[in-house]
Amino acid sequence: MIEFVLDARSKVNTYVQLIQQVKQALRVGLLAPGDQLPKVRDVAQSLAINPNTVLKAYRELEIEGLVEGRPGVGTFVRRTLGSPPLADQAELRAELVAWLRRALAANLTPEDVKALVDTTLRATLAADAAGARPAAAR
Repeated sequence: MIEFVLDARSKVNTYVQLIQQVKQALRVGLLAPGDQLPKVRDVAQSLAINPNTVLKAYRELEIEGLVEGRPGVGTFVRRTLGSPPLADQAELRAELVAWLRRALAANLTPEDVKALVDTTLRATLAADAAGARPAAAR
């Protein structure tokens, strides 16, 4: 089961942080179709937030078709966002862990690491898209 953590320093709304964490769990296989999300009341108590904030996040996930609420029972995952199962990504994950350890040893903060990954990902995707154009369009 997913355990939510909030970043009080983040400028991202609390309900959006919850949505992002569910989506990340779906992408890496920590949540799968049929799994139950924590009860609204439990999340609200553990994070000391208003239950309506949790409801808002769960409703947004439901609108996106990722979860479904079952009255009196709870909220359950309908579909995943992951590509290959996490087990198939073991080698990539091990390489990423090694790289992260090198980055942290080089005194990069978690925010520095995120910025580096985000900018590198955007640049790589842009370069690949530019290179993927048909020869006639170049």
